[in-house]
Amino acid sequence: MMIDLLSQEYFYIVAIAALLPLTAGLVIVQVNPYHALVMRGILGAVAAMVYALFGAADVALTEALVGTMLSITLYAIAVRSSLIMRLGIIEPDLPPEDLLNTLRQPLRPYHLRLELVPYPDHQSLAAALQEKEVHGICFTPTAAKTPVPYEIQTRVPRLYQILSGHLPLEQMATLNPAPEFTPVSQP
Repeated sequence: MMIDLLSQEYFYIVAIAALLPLTAGLVIVQVNPYHALVMRGILGAVAAMVYALFGAADVALTEALVGTMLSITLYAIAVRSSLIMRLGIIEPDLPPEDLLNTLRQPLRPYHLRLELVPYPDHQSLAAALQEKEVHGICFTPTAAKTPVPYEIQTRVPRLYQILSGHLPLEQMATLNPAPEFTPVSQP
């Protein structure tokens, strides 16, 4: 006796099972990591539902608890902690808000947040960049005749490319690579 999968009673099972490759494909094409997390949660819920429909309640419960809830929580923590540009500043000499907003603007398409890390003096700020505690530093240059009030240095070549390619800083700050690397020119 052959089971007709397109019959009325099996149609909902086939429709739910067809959601698995669809949601898996959507997870892969997401650019925003938070959207990918949501799609991964939907994928886990659909998989748990398919397992439950086929009578594997223990596998469905395991998928719902571990495969969906726990993994999504751990992924969210990892994504949240890795999408930050840490910018070291000297505590009494905070950059103006318009400079910070100008820095945040090119970071937004890459889903990066700007986190300010205060340091008491210029020596500890330079040491933080050297020891890789921060991705970049922002400070007032010591030269008396500088045309801009702030200088920004970054040790991460990709951040230098992002900021130099999209950042109108001419009146507010100069952007320089940290002395330890030379920027790679884009083709």
